[in-house]
Amino acid sequence: MLIDNGIYVAGLRVDTPTSLEETYDQLADHGGLAWIGLYRPTATELASLAREFALHPLAVEDAVRGHQRSKIERYGETLFIVLRPARYVDEREEVEFGELHIFVGPDFVITIRHAESPDLGRVRRRMESHGSLLERGPEAILYAILDRVVDEYQPIVQGLENDIDEIEQQLFGDRDDDALSRRIYDLSREVGDFQRAVKPLASMLEWLRRGYDKYEVDVEVQRSLRDVLDHVIRIDERVSEFRSLLDKALTVHSALVARRQTEAALAQNDEIKKISSWAAIIFAPTLVGTVYGMNFTNMPELDWRWGYPFAIALMLGFAGTLYLIFKKRRWL
Repeated sequence: MLIDNGIYVAGLRVDTPTSLEETYDQLADHGGLAWIGLYRPTATELASLAREFALHPLAVEDAVRGHQRSKIERYGETLFIVLRPARYVDEREEVEFGELHIFVGPDFVITIRHAESPDLGRVRRRMESHGSLLERGPEAILYAILDRVVDEYQPIVQGLENDIDEIEQQLFGDRDDDALSRRIYDLSREVGDFQRAVKPLASMLEWLRRGYDKYEVDVEVQRSLRDVLDHVIRIDERVSEFRSLLDKALTVHSALVARRQTEAALAQNDEIKKISSWAAIIFAPTLVGTVYGMNFTNMPELDWRWGYPFAIALMLGFAGTLYLIFKKRRWL
């Protein structure tokens, strides 16, 4: 679907074609630069663009299929760039990823979005309000898009940082262990996905830098792209720190869970020892009483004058001896 479409000459928008065919005609008439914005285009639309601008079949195939990693490739005078824009959804504490394909040629820029982000309308308005930047050519548009994508990474960094701070507080508080383990795992996975979106950008921008002289990229655009590279490096470093912190958090959490389980087992073991000790102490006089309560005819102790005191003393002696033994072994 065609979202926005403009023909630019000397940094100014001179026409807004309503179809791809009209775009081709207007570009031929005016010269200048065509900036075509598409959202989930059909194979027919991409085939039309490929014929008009001589787009490489492999790049077109990637644009049709989607689900590509961040990368940059050059086919003759045309650049093909895949970016992974993202946004932080605070309600779900999740990072939502999109996909953006960009074709950059001598007189055209084609952007193909496969998700809602980034907001390329803001990029276009910014460029149109600064005609001097737009006048610097297709690379200037590429810079503005890259800058927007990287700027939208910053709220994600802040959101992930807040989540990690909460996890650090929960590690030593009253928290369901299973839920906290799941949260750490989910956040680690999101940080990993985010790093896979961010990390290739540094090498992509370095790759672009090596072609500045050969392809006569405007000096101001070069400086702007270096600024984007600085932002990417800082974000990548923060994300690497996040992964390290989450790995440590998972290790600490596992240690705390193991300690709590050990303490619970020891506490349970102490209770079992106490119960067993008192059971043994109670059993000793019960055994003596049971023996003398059998009422056999031939029991010499039944006629003995000291039989009763002896039985009581025997009960107390057994119980006291067992109590002292268990107390010495710290079972009681």
